[in-house]
Amino acid sequence: MFDFYNFLFEYYNGGGKGRRYFCFMETGFRKWIIVITIITSTIIELIDTTIVNVSINTMSGNLGASLEDTAWVITSYAIANVIIIPMTSFLAEKIGRKQYYIGSILLFTLASALCGFSHNLWELVAFRFFQGIGGGALLSTSQSILFETFPVKERATASGIFSLGIIIGPSIGPVMGGYIVDNLSWQWIFYVNIPIGLMAALLSYIYLKPSKPSADGRSIDWLGIFLLAVGVGSLQVVLERGETDDWFAATYIIILTLLSVLSLAILIWWELRIEHPVINLRVLKSTTLSISAIMTFVLGFGLFSAVFVFPLYAQRIIGYSAFQTGTMLLPGTLMAAMISPFLGKMLQSGIRPQYLITLGFGLSAIFGFMMSGSNLETGNAYFFIPLICRGLGAALLIVPLTALAVSELKPADIPQGAALNNMMRQMGGSFGIALINTYIAHRAADNRMSLITHVTASDPLTIARRQSFISNFIAHGASYLRALQQSIGALENTITRQTFLLSYMDAFLLLAILNACCIPLVIMTIKKRTAVKAGKVEVPDAH
Repeated sequence: MFDFYNFLFEYYNGGGKGRRYFCFMETGFRKWIIVITIITSTIIELIDTTIVNVSINTMSGNLGASLEDTAWVITSYAIANVIIIPMTSFLAEKIGRKQYYIGSILLFTLASALCGFSHNLWELVAFRFFQGIGGGALLSTSQSILFETFPVKERATASGIFSLGIIIGPSIGPVMGGYIVDNLSWQWIFYVNIPIGLMAALLSYIYLKPSKPSADGRSIDWLGIFLLAVGVGSLQVVLERGETDDWFAATYIIILTLLSVLSLAILIWWELRIEHPVINLRVLKSTTLSISAIMTFVLGFGLFSAVFVFPLYAQRIIGYSAFQTGTMLLPGTLMAAMISPFLGKMLQSGIRPQYLITLGFGLSAIFGFMMSGSNLETGNAYFFIPLICRGLGAALLIVPLTALAVSELKPADIPQGAALNNMMRQMGGSFGIALINTYIAHRAADNRMSLITHVTASDPLTIARRQSFISNFIAHGASYLRALQQSIGALENTITRQTFLLSYMDAFLLLAILNACCIPLVIMTIKKRTAVKAGKVEVPDAH
C-alpha cells in the first residue's frame, strides 16, 4: 500500500522541490503543546460554521433586522471560507507557513471581537466575512503543521487527531450556541473565541519552528485570485440565498449565477495557461484525486446536511430544544473521536483506504435509511443507533479520503491537492444545505397535496378525528361552536406536522441514496498493487 505518512515526511523534509518550509520532529511536552494548539484552532474554526445557526432569531430581534437579512451572517462566513481554502498552499508558501498561520489566528480572533462589538447587521456581516478569511486558512495549514510535528511512526495518530476537529466542530456548534444564547447573550458566541485565539497565537509563536517565505521571485497571480473570489463568492451567495429568494425569480440570483459561471470558466482557462497559478488545477489529472474530490464533496454534503436536517427535524417536528438536540448528537461524535486515532494506524499497517471508505459510505447510508423510517412517536432510543452510524461513517470517511486524495500526487503537489480536497468538502456542505433546504420545501408542497386529498368532510377517519378534537375541547370548557373552530385548526396543525415529517423523511432518504451511490466510485479507485520489497510500502499503478 502507498504509505501516505512516509510520503508526507519525505516531502516536508526536503522532498518538495521549490518549497521553503522547515520541518522539525517534536518530542515530549513541546509536541503535545503544538497538538493541543493546532486541534483547538481547527475546532473553533469549524464550530463557527454552525454555532451561529441557533442564534439567528435572537440576533434578528436585537439588531432590528429580518430573518432573511440576518441569514447573511452565516452566508458571509461560508463565502470567505470557500474562497480562501484553495489559496492556502500558495499564501503559506509566499508568506511563510508559521507567519501565515499566526496571522490567520489573529485575524480570526480580531474579527470575532469586532463581531461581538457590532452595532448593526451589516457591520456584523462584514466582520463575519473577515472571520471566515482567517478561519478558513487554519484548516489546511493546521493539517500540514500536525504532519510535520509527528515522527513517521506516529504520523497516523496525527491524521486521526486532525479528523477530530472536522467531526467534533460542526456537531457541537449548535449545542454551544444554544447554551450560550439561553444563558448569556448572542455576543458571547464570538467573545469566547478571543481568549482561545490569543492563547493559540501565543503558543504558536513560542513553539512552532520558523518557516521562510518563498524567495523564487514568482509573480503573484492576481487575476486568478480575483476570478476565484468573484466566481466562488457569487456561487456561494446563490447557494446560500437561493431558496430564501425563490431562486431564479430574483434578478440578482440570475446575475450572480451568470457571473459565477463566467468567472469560473475563465479561471479554469487562465490557471491551466499560466506557469505559476494560484490554484494548480493540473493536479486534477490524477484520476484518484479527481474521484476522491467527488467523494469528499458527497462527504461534505452528507456531513453538513445531516447536522442541518436533524436539528430542524428534532426541534420543529418532535419538539426538542437546541441543547437537547445537540446532546443527542454527542454519542456519535464521541464514538467517532474514539476510533479516529486508530484509523490512521490501520491505514499505515496495510489496510487500503478504499475498504474503510466503502464502510464509511455504507454506515452513512444506513443512517439515512433508518432516519427515513422514524415518525412522530419515535423516541431517543431509536435515534441512538442511526446517530452512532453517522458518527462512525464520518470518521471512516475523513481520514481515508485525505490519504487517498493525495496518494498519487508528486511531493510538490500535495499541499495543493489537500487544499482542493478541503475546498470540495466545504463546497459540498454549502451545496448540501442549499439543496436539502430546497428539496424539503418542494417535497412539503407535494406531500401536503397528497395528504389533503384524503381530508374531506365525507372521509370516515377525518370525521372521527375531528369529533375527537371537538369532544376534547368541550371537555376543557369550550362551547360547541368554539370547539368546532378549534378542531379545524387542530386538523390543520396535524396535516402540517405530517407534511413536514414526510418531507424530512424524504430528505434523509435522499442522503442515504447519495452515500450509497458513492460506493461504486470507491471501487473504481481500487487497482492492482505492485509491492515494493523495501519495507511494507506499495505504490499504486502509474497512469
